[in-house]
Amino acid sequence: MRIKKNILLSAFTITFLSCVTYVMSQQVRSTEPKITQDTIKNNKTGLILPIDSVFTDNGLKLKPYKKNAHASYYADKFTGRKTADGSRFDNNKYTAAHKKLPFGTRIKVTNEANGKFVIVKITDRGPFVKTRELDLSKRAFMDITRSKGAGAMKVTIETIVE
Repeated sequence: MRIKKNILLSAFTITFLSCVTYVMSQQVRSTEPKITQDTIKNNKTGLILPIDSVFTDNGLKLKPYKKNAHASYYADKFTGRKTADGSRFDNNKYTAAHKKLPFGTRIKVTNEANGKFVIVKITDRGPFVKTRELDLSKRAFMDITRSKGAGAMKVTIETIVE
């Protein structure tokens, strides 16, 4: 009886380890070059601009903030809860959470995959995941995403200078 248990345990361990090894081998490593926060590449001219450059796009004065940032969206369960600035969260409004930007800051968030953008207002702190830069409301996220089933995307963040 004890031998059967040991054989079953060994078989389970081997199966488990082979599954883990297979999953790890399927992960794609990122080979993209890093762009530092103090510069941003202007796609039209190919020039590298200093971060304090302000340029105009459709009448908006924009200041580059971060390129290749990871953005996700709020779960529906947060609707109606208080945000860090004291307002009530609504997943149907154009709002976002950021770790450092001041409350009330308006930013232009552009999906790097398809060029769609949305303008949102910072009303909350977060996201509390180390690899993510921005949590968008569901409406803002769905307006610019390529795939409605996606939960995260790479974006370019620009602050709007008043």
